[in-house]
Amino acid sequence: MIEIDRDGIEVDEMSAYLTEDLKTEIAHGIEVSRLAGMLAKELKLDPEFCHDIEVAGMLHDIGKLRASTYLYGGDDDTLNVEKMRYVRLHAGLGYEVVKAEGYSDRICEMILHHHENYDGTGYPDNLVGDEIPLGARVLRVCDVFVALTSDRPYRKAFDSKTAVELLIEEVRHFDMKVFLPFQSIVYDEITNRELQGDTQDKLVY
Repeated sequence: MIEIDRDGIEVDEMSAYLTEDLKTEIAHGIEVSRLAGMLAKELKLDPEFCHDIEVAGMLHDIGKLRASTYLYGGDDDTLNVEKMRYVRLHAGLGYEVVKAEGYSDRICEMILHHHENYDGTGYPDNLVGDEIPLGARVLRVCDVFVALTSDRPYRKAFDSKTAVELLIEEVRHFDMKVFLPFQSIVYDEITNRELQGDTQDKLVY
């Protein structure tokens, strides 16, 4: 069984954001937006809600640009727990950015809460269950999946099937009403690739 150090992943994701070409991170937002839009439609949400989820998916990590000022140039020996304190600022900072730009309250709330876990272990507000906005619950599973299936400087991408297995191990973090349709979407995409003879099973930027 593969175990995931969630705090370690989030610190490493921030490090990738600071050191990798921004093009990679833009591609991450595009893929989260694509999957979140598909999932929203699968959940039969109205078109305006689906559109808002897609927009929030594209912009969900925009707060990392501002959070980077707290981390950039930091000592490599800085404790992960200290780095995490700053990494976790990005959801709130992203909320402030999109709010100031006039995005709807619904989009802003999705961005603020896209790191909340269904079991209450997420951040910034430790919301539990349906306290978490539905759009944020959609973004959460899509965001983690895309991170796992993407190459990073510190690891190679997991294939889609392995990524889903890792999500299942952490399924307490996700709304099952959201996770099960998402799982079906991923397996459908895997099947379609196999039927088309496409053996590449990771995101390509």
